[in-house]
Amino acid sequence: MAKPGPPLTPTRTLKLRGSWRGKINKHEPQVDPERPVCPAWIDRTAKLWWREVVPQLHKMGVLAKIDRKALERTAVIYSRWRRMMAFITEHGETYNVKDSKGKVKYLKRFPQVAIAAELDKELGRCYAEFGMTPSARSRVTATATPAQQTPAALMFGHDSA
Repeated sequence: MAKPGPPLTPTRTLKLRGSWRGKINKHEPQVDPERPVCPAWIDRTAKLWWREVVPQLHKMGVLAKIDRKALERTAVIYSRWRRMMAFITEHGETYNVKDSKGKVKYLKRFPQVAIAAELDKELGRCYAEFGMTPSARSRVTATATPAQQTPAALMFGHDSA
């Protein structure tokens, strides 16, 4: 059974926002900040998305090796969305429905329009999860890249050295 309310924000994200002093999960699992590897099975468009976006997310310090599956999903959704948008660009959003005499009765939307809209919503949710929208980023204040931060800084928000 799902818990009520919005999903919990990871402690690392709370710390980057500067709001970590409140209620945090002291037993939250620690993740490997290594950049995930692009899977071989995804299509060309998804791979291009991966190669463009993943280095930027890693540089932002919001990415971990465990995020690979979520990134795969996002890349695949993006690729499907691009295919739907290419179809809409080529064919338009609607087509003519004709009667038996060949006269146009009405216009009907292509199924790709609805599919593109659903994929767009999913992409928005995925992008927000990784801080890839202006509003999501506005809540994060990263002061250093993962390579620049010591383990103490990542865990406690300061460098104990």
